[in-house]
Amino acid sequence: MKFDKIHNKGQAQIFKNRYLEYFTKTHPLVIWGMYIPIIILLLLYASHTLAFSALKIVLLFLGGIFFWTFFEYMMHRFVFHWVSDNPRIQRIAYVMHGNHHEFPRDKQRLFMPPVPSLIISSLIFLLLYAVIQKNAIVFFPGFILGYLIYGSMHYAIHAWNPKYKWMKPIWRNHHLHH
Repeated sequence: MKFDKIHNKGQAQIFKNRYLEYFTKTHPLVIWGMYIPIIILLLLYASHTLAFSALKIVLLFLGGIFFWTFFEYMMHRFVFHWVSDNPRIQRIAYVMHGNHHEFPRDKQRLFMPPVPSLIISSLIFLLLYAVIQKNAIVFFPGFILGYLIYGSMHYAIHAWNPKYKWMKPIWRNHHLHH
C-alpha cells in the first residue's frame, strides 16, 4: 500500500456505524491493563504449576520480547504496507494501518483496539503453542510485553515532542516513515 505524506490532525472514519467506530479506538492504558494480568498469570502458571526454572522463564520471556521485534518488522513491511489493486485488500490495509498514515496524530488509534487485539493475540498464542508447546506460556508474555513497550514508544513519538536531544533523530526518522 502506497501512502502519501499527509499532515492531517483529524481522525479517520473507519465505519459508518458509530458503535463499530467506537470499537476502533483505544487508549494505551486500556491495553496495558488488559495484558498485564495475562502476562502475570501466565508467568505464575509456568513457575508454580509447570515448575519451569527461573533461567528457563527468563530466557523464554526475553526470547518473546526479541521475537516481537522481528514479528513487528515483518508485519509492517509485508502486511501493513501491502500494495494491491484489489479494492478489498486496499480497504483491509487501510483499516489495519493506512488510516494511521493518513492521520498520524490520531492518539486513539496508535494501539490495536481491545477486541481485535485479543483475537489476534489469541491466534498468535495458539500458533506459538502448536510450535513450541508449553514454552509458549512464557514466550507469549514476553512477546506481549514487547508489543506493549513498542506500542508505548510509538504512542510517545506520535503524541509528544521529544523530551531530550538524543530522542530527536528517533522522532524525525519515524515521522519520515509517515
